[in-house]
Amino acid sequence: MAPSRKPPFADLPAAPVAARKPMTDTRHGITRTDDYAWFRADNWQAMFKDPTLLDPEIRAHLEAENAYMEAAMGDTAGLQKTLFAEMRGRIKEDDSSVPVKDGPFAYGTLYVTGGEQPHYFRTPRDGGDKQVLLDGDKEAAGKDYFRLSGIDHTTDHSTGIWGYDDKGSEYFTLRIRDLVTGEDLADVVENTGGGGVWAPDGKSFFYTLQDENHRPSKVFHHIVGTPQSEDRLVYEEEDPGFFMGVGGSLLDDFIYIDIHDHETSEYRLISTKDLTAEPMLVAERQEGIEYSMTEGGDVFYILTNDGGAKDFKIVEAPVTAPGKENWRQVVAHEPGRLIISHMAFARHLVWLQRKDGLPQIIIRDRRTGEEHAIAFAEEAYSLGLSGAAEYDTDVIRFSYSSMTTPSQLFDYDMATRERVLLKTQEVPSGHNPDDYVTRRVMAPAHDGELVPVSLLYRKDTPLDGSAPCLLYGYGAYGITIPASFSTNNLSLADRGFVYAIAHIRGGKDKGFAWYESGKMEHKPNTFKDFIAAADYLNQEKFTSYAKIIAEGGSAGGMLMGGIANMAPEKFAGIIAAVPFVDVLNTMLDDTLPLTPPEWPEWGNPIESLEEYRWIAAYSPYDNIAAKPYPPILAISGLTDPRVTYWEPTKWIAKLRETSPEAGPYLLKTNMAAGHGGKSGRFQRLEEIAFEYAFAIKVAGKM
Repeated sequence: MAPSRKPPFADLPAAPVAARKPMTDTRHGITRTDDYAWFRADNWQAMFKDPTLLDPEIRAHLEAENAYMEAAMGDTAGLQKTLFAEMRGRIKEDDSSVPVKDGPFAYGTLYVTGGEQPHYFRTPRDGGDKQVLLDGDKEAAGKDYFRLSGIDHTTDHSTGIWGYDDKGSEYFTLRIRDLVTGEDLADVVENTGGGGVWAPDGKSFFYTLQDENHRPSKVFHHIVGTPQSEDRLVYEEEDPGFFMGVGGSLLDDFIYIDIHDHETSEYRLISTKDLTAEPMLVAERQEGIEYSMTEGGDVFYILTNDGGAKDFKIVEAPVTAPGKENWRQVVAHEPGRLIISHMAFARHLVWLQRKDGLPQIIIRDRRTGEEHAIAFAEEAYSLGLSGAAEYDTDVIRFSYSSMTTPSQLFDYDMATRERVLLKTQEVPSGHNPDDYVTRRVMAPAHDGELVPVSLLYRKDTPLDGSAPCLLYGYGAYGITIPASFSTNNLSLADRGFVYAIAHIRGGKDKGFAWYESGKMEHKPNTFKDFIAAADYLNQEKFTSYAKIIAEGGSAGGMLMGGIANMAPEKFAGIIAAVPFVDVLNTMLDDTLPLTPPEWPEWGNPIESLEEYRWIAAYSPYDNIAAKPYPPILAISGLTDPRVTYWEPTKWIAKLRETSPEAGPYLLKTNMAAGHGGKSGRFQRLEEIAFEYAFAIKVAGKM
């Protein structure tokens, strides 16, 4: 008789026990007690900018959790190194993008062997040596965390704005670089959203300032050579429920101020002919109405859901009078055909749409109105339109990949319809797409809807229920998770895993209605869809409940908390990265960066008893019960402004208190990073290797 296999987390040391400090809160006559509310540091705004200010008691607990996590995962150290080596071996270290043409230069990014950060470069189009404009590795030297926001050059190509965040808190500092000498000017612009938009004369730029609650509430105009304190306030958004950004047009005629939440938008325009003029309102915000703009010479092309166009339409309006009263339909609304984004060029209008769950690129001749699609053959794939730098062109650039096909970059001539392959993602250690299978299956949901599920596995993987599965989901904000190529996922597939993406409600995978039916009072559909995907994969023997490891991050981490409470027996393990699990408390705290802008997504429990009850019914932290929870790994970042560190900290503490015999529950807090984890390209691989080692350990495949 074969010896019984030792459980994956046997013989663990005692887990940290968080102090219980009851705090009560009464809303709408309902009183709740939270034993772990104290993990929310009173000085969190200051701490995000200077992590040394963290309360010593909180720091001690986070460090104790990290030590416990290290003990629990200690036997995977060798596996993590192996996974990291595999993943790194699939990355071309000295890689370079295909430069984008812009005037006398072509601009791109490159990485050097062993480098963690991008280098931004340009080459003269008439020949000449490559010039590195910004060396990310040099700028990051000596810093625990460093993230670049890119570099944007002036119209005459002489100067650039570049930005960086060295805390992980997403407060970016802007510098100005002389692109001829490579030296930075004296200007320092702090606490910005990450970038700026040059005025055409290259003497000034516009940027957004993050306020003390980490919201981009103001647009400023900075004159090169003057201190930030003298910058002119251009526009202030007084409604804390709206995000704001600035952008520019390909023709350099306008600066766009884009104001929006998750369901309503508004644009204001600054003509570059008069930078001091009051920003011109295009169409006043109206709840539930969204629009976005691109310039097409003497007209704006506007993508909008106005007039009942749930899946969006495209209208045009004169540049001189872009108000809604002058909008004229160009591309009609078609139910079930979601228009995602659009671009305009001198002779063509281009848009990216999603139909029947798959993306398409459509080209329209602006003179004749003739349309054609760029066609693709695979069952499930990912498609992306690359940004353009020139308006008077017939050539666009797009990327294509599938879960088995490495990313390919194409130039496409919209007039001749010729497609030119510029680059195929190189996998140095080798990759044969024919060794793998990608499929899209449909899982029946609780209400009869069909949930698309994208699959990747090796051809020789037995589909008899014995294969482990990593099932990934997100399901929020209308974000569609693409069925794209990932070299990292091959490390799971090569170990006999089925890698699956559940395209659940809350995203726009099947149109705008798919998003609407996974938000507000319909949010539980997101969780039920994910469980339905697990049910289908178990039933069809792609895997079995005892082999499914669920994974999701941020709002997908909320999904992980939801399915853990609803169906813990259907998952062998759960990975929740920066998980938004304390939904009710966060939506009740209007001082947090994302709370007011996200009320249209989740509901406003401050103002509405009904919406309070919606959230309270599913909020993962509030619905923990004594259940057989599987092993759970939660990952957070100390300076994360999006999902604050205290959410996963509280969640793990309460799980451990409420259901101590289940789990175990592991918390890994990155003490020198924020929402996106470590910033370097190989540092990030270390984190993925850690997560996958957890999945492999839980699946018993070590």
